[in-house]
Amino acid sequence: MTTLLWGALPYIALALLVAGLVWRHRYDKHGWTSRSSQVYESRLLDIASPVFHYGILFVLAGHVVGLFVPASWTGSLGVGEHTYHLFSLYGGTLAGVLAVAGLALLLFRRRTRAPVFHATTANDKVMYLVLVAAIVLGMTAKLSHTSGDGYDYRATIAPWARSLFVLQPKTALMADVPVLYKVHAVIGMILIALVPYTRLVHMFSAPVQYLFRPYVVYRSRDPRQLGPRPERRGWETTRN
Repeated sequence: MTTLLWGALPYIALALLVAGLVWRHRYDKHGWTSRSSQVYESRLLDIASPVFHYGILFVLAGHVVGLFVPASWTGSLGVGEHTYHLFSLYGGTLAGVLAVAGLALLLFRRRTRAPVFHATTANDKVMYLVLVAAIVLGMTAKLSHTSGDGYDYRATIAPWARSLFVLQPKTALMADVPVLYKVHAVIGMILIALVPYTRLVHMFSAPVQYLFRPYVVYRSRDPRQLGPRPERRGWETTRN
């Protein structure tokens, strides 16, 4: 079971992710979308969507730092283990609360607005269930180890995660990891595998190029903004 969960499942999830993205791009380009339901209802969506997206972006950023930035690097910057723990605890909790709050509003909207509810597929329901489970379990695992320096996952989970990229998974590091962290990791890998087959695939179409495109300059035709028009030559005002 240890080999299956921590040695094989990560690569299975990655293979399903890559294969799904390739298949979706080749055979379902028109379905590569978030399937926005803004046309049915926009008031709640205008609040819930930004809250959820900002929250989940901060959650992902925290995972990247926690798993792939070694403790020696943060230590060299003068960030001790206790300081890192407090930053991770409060920052991660705030990000998780934002993501959960946004997701709760999205689910409330989807359930209480009939047109949006009728546009919800079984695929969406599975995706929402796994997404909620991943976020809530991650917060629960973190909040269950708040005393002192908390659980030092950078000594176990983080080295295991980095070892996957050199194709030498250190499965033994996961043996003594608390159960909640293990369940969170497994659900996280399942979520990664599901991404290409759900509306979550739109995360790979984020318009990053818009951050670097040239400015678009709009000129107004309103004469009050343009100021007085200069008189054209040959059409001078005739004075008696």
